[in-house]
Amino acid sequence: MADTPAVNTPLALRADNIVKRFGAVTALDGVSLTLKPGEILGVLGDNGAGKSTLIKILTGFQQQTTGQLFIHGEETLLRSVDHARALGIECVYQDLALANSLSIYHNMFLNREIVHGGPFRFLNHRAMRARAAECLEEIGVHVPSVDLPVERLSGGQRQAIAVARAVNSNAKILLLDEPLAAMGAREAALIIDLVLRLKEKGGLSIVMIMHNYAQTLDIADRVMLMQRGRVTYEREAASTSVEELMDIVRREYRAMRGAAA
Repeated sequence: MADTPAVNTPLALRADNIVKRFGAVTALDGVSLTLKPGEILGVLGDNGAGKSTLIKILTGFQQQTTGQLFIHGEETLLRSVDHARALGIECVYQDLALANSLSIYHNMFLNREIVHGGPFRFLNHRAMRARAAECLEEIGVHVPSVDLPVERLSGGQRQAIAVARAVNSNAKILLLDEPLAAMGAREAALIIDLVLRLKEKGGLSIVMIMHNYAQTLDIADRVMLMQRGRVTYEREAASTSVEELMDIVRREYRAMRGAAA
């Protein structure tokens, strides 16, 4: 479990009554959440629950229709993805946004390249190689060489590189969008171990958007279930179970079938 922050320590993230409408469609209907410093929050829900819309708002890709966001205790309207990144919010999406033909170290510094100073600015490959290797070593990601092109890595290794790139950018809040999707048990274990190591290092708060209840309960300090754009359940991970979560989903499904009959 995450350590309880000191009384005067602000939450890493707080969302109050977030509503997002697209015309007549309400994608988020009064969603509130909190994220403590150093905590892992697992956000669960089926397709259409509103998880992706929530991620887009938390990363500045979209703005809420109504509601408030607080980043490290300060009310903030995220104007763009760059604005969110400037505040220490990074997201690793399912597509990872890696350039497969480029090396690991090039991907680690994609759009943040280190360059030599002086009138003729050019890439400082040596510095990027050294920093990439150092960063991967710090978080326990093992690859044969940072010169390898990403296309030669396994799915789990590519996911780890995408996470490492976010951490290397001095992220304080890390959002992981389905980080274990379509992975076998071995590769999923690699990413789970990486997330838990990041938590142990401290200084990073993590939101994981997930489908797999069992994996989420293994990783998260706290879980939040979203259904039809609302938060319908929230509890410490150690105080709930897969069976309890499934019962909630079954009841919702039966209620929807009954309403449609």
